[in-house]
Amino acid sequence: MRVLVVGGSGLLGRSICRRGVSAGWSVVGTFHSGEIAVPGVAARRLDVTDRSAVRALVAEVRPDAVVGTPYRYGDWAVTADGAAHVALAAAEVGARLVHVSSDALHAGRPTPYADDDVPTPLNAYGAAKAAAETAVRAIDPGATLVRTSLIVGEGSKQIQLCRDALAGRAVLFSDMIRCPIDVTDLADAVLELVVGNHAGPLNVAGADAVSRAELGLLVARHFGLDAAGLKTTTSAAAGQAGPTEVRLDCARAAGLLRTRLRGVRELLA
Repeated sequence: MRVLVVGGSGLLGRSICRRGVSAGWSVVGTFHSGEIAVPGVAARRLDVTDRSAVRALVAEVRPDAVVGTPYRYGDWAVTADGAAHVALAAAEVGARLVHVSSDALHAGRPTPYADDDVPTPLNAYGAAKAAAETAVRAIDPGATLVRTSLIVGEGSKQIQLCRDALAGRAVLFSDMIRCPIDVTDLADAVLELVVGNHAGPLNVAGADAVSRAELGLLVARHFGLDAAGLKTTTSAAAGQAGPTEVRLDCARAAGLLRTRLRGVRELLA
């Protein structure tokens, strides 16, 4: 199995690369400004906003499958256009495509979102993620679109944000609810989908719905940190535009995958 991981220098990308190599696959990972540094992975620099460069690399590598993980918050060209370039290049060589999307494309509501609920973005990042999905589905109807949530694990920006809030350097929202997932669980799920045939959106997130403020308390307990200084507020009080409650119903993924999607309370017990 020869797999190209676009965005291999990110937290999820590196985990997918690492676990793909462990499975005995031939893995090529791309990076733009960071580094991959995973033994056994062939690292290649790539600017996903350059359509010709994406096509040339995919044509050279000729992978059996492509995993698309690139994004840059606030950068439409990377998040939306880049996803389209990757999908077009993968289709040209007949590669299986697994595109990693986000729960940010939902507006938020008290009831969980099903896999195929229509995107209702509230901000530019959510709109870029929704546009990326639209492009991928139009180009390759057989592609899998993994809708996931906050990614936690070693080196996670989400864990660091909680540490910063515990130290008084940041603030966590008590009304912003998500379903955090461990990076290794998500990577394993993606690898299963690479060799599967699921087409269309699939919610792949953790079993627990928690607020960012509760996540901060879980991090404090897990790492033995003092929670007395935890700074919290509400998104309304902070004037933060964006979705609040976004719960993903992952029942379909639970029945389809061998990977167990653990909840954050178990992960940070």
